[in-house]
Amino acid sequence: MSHNILYVEDNHDNMMLVKRALEARGYRLLEALNGNTGLEVAERENVDLILLDINLPDIDGYEVARRLRSSSKSALAHIPIIAITANALKGDAEKALEAGCDVYMSKPINIRELWARVEAFLPTP
Repeated sequence: MSHNILYVEDNHDNMMLVKRALEARGYRLLEALNGNTGLEVAERENVDLILLDINLPDIDGYEVARRLRSSSKSALAHIPIIAITANALKGDAEKALEAGCDVYMSKPINIRELWARVEAFLPTP
């Protein structure tokens, strides 16, 4: 059985790159184009891991992470969250971790690093 990974990302090119890379490894990618949709999908679906862009068009990824961690769906308090962002300023990684993310990755996305980070939480199906 494949693992469900939710990717909250508003950039179509990034979404397609990650979708192809993870599906090639046997994962199933659930897509959300903004933070509110990401929260809805996480509440509705069984999700094993969340990839979260920080710069989203509605609410930022920090707020999404905080809401996931305080959700009434108790499983979301423990789901691994990997922040993926173009923010590379000093303190951005710490801010993501404080919001509830487990790992911080910077863009542009390195596929080998992405595979390694995902597989650290979810063995390849």
